[in-house]
Amino acid sequence: MKPIRKAVFPVAGLGTRFLPATKAIPKEMLTVVDRPVIQHVVDEAKAAGITHFVFVTGRGKSVIEDHFDHAFELEATLSARNKKEALESLLKATPEAGATSFTRQQAPLGLGHAVWCARDIIGDEPFALLLPDMLHLGSAPCLGEMVAAYAKTGGNLIGVYPVGAHETHQYGVVDIGGRTDKIAKINAMVEKPAPGTAPSNLAISGRYILQPTIFDLLAKQERGAGGEIQLTDSMLALAKSEAFHAVRFDGAVYDTGSKLGFLAANIAYALADSGISIEFRAMAEGLLKA
Repeated sequence: MKPIRKAVFPVAGLGTRFLPATKAIPKEMLTVVDRPVIQHVVDEAKAAGITHFVFVTGRGKSVIEDHFDHAFELEATLSARNKKEALESLLKATPEAGATSFTRQQAPLGLGHAVWCARDIIGDEPFALLLPDMLHLGSAPCLGEMVAAYAKTGGNLIGVYPVGAHETHQYGVVDIGGRTDKIAKINAMVEKPAPGTAPSNLAISGRYILQPTIFDLLAKQERGAGGEIQLTDSMLALAKSEAFHAVRFDGAVYDTGSKLGFLAANIAYALADSGISIEFRAMAEGLLKA
């Protein structure tokens, strides 16, 4: 069984829900506390053992490529001024030479199309897929738990987390037959089920481990909702011949693609930051009392 070495990050979206902030700045570069959203997700992948990071970009996203490169003048200045902590944080966030790849999604044809655009870079290996909008905060990194689960199950895995019954119609939901195991075989996947019809309260969290056979299905996939090539449609087809398992994440998941989710993520990550949590909590409580 081949190890999970590569991860795909679809970062070509326009971020229209955050205009005008995202007119010139990619939504993935908006910061949650002290680092861009995309950095949080890459850090999660790195902690899970990923060694090659594949970014599917679009026009106006070159700043993401610059962010994951050396900034020699800045590094030299920090070194000259003995700003060791700041310099170390920069170097830690910079992947090794040759560890990043960037490919263009030249048309907004959906998540499935974005994944397909990475096919030649991924090759015939299983790979991780992380949606940058979705931040996972918990005692253990979500993708790390999934990689550990993959060593036991093989096949394809989807990260899931519990949501309120009144929210299931907003998400892709999995059916695991009522089981409560941390890792469970998926019987079915339903995209945004009608209220009251969801097979469970386990929503897909934006973390996947997929076999490369998904690329052949995506290449043939007809356009679905919104005229886009839907990843879920190809996963449903793949599930007819390959096993899918759900891995439940027991922490909190924040959708930073929405304003409320983005604000909630900033608060949660600030409270989890030992360097500022006490002062921030006092400040937040003061604001709530005002």
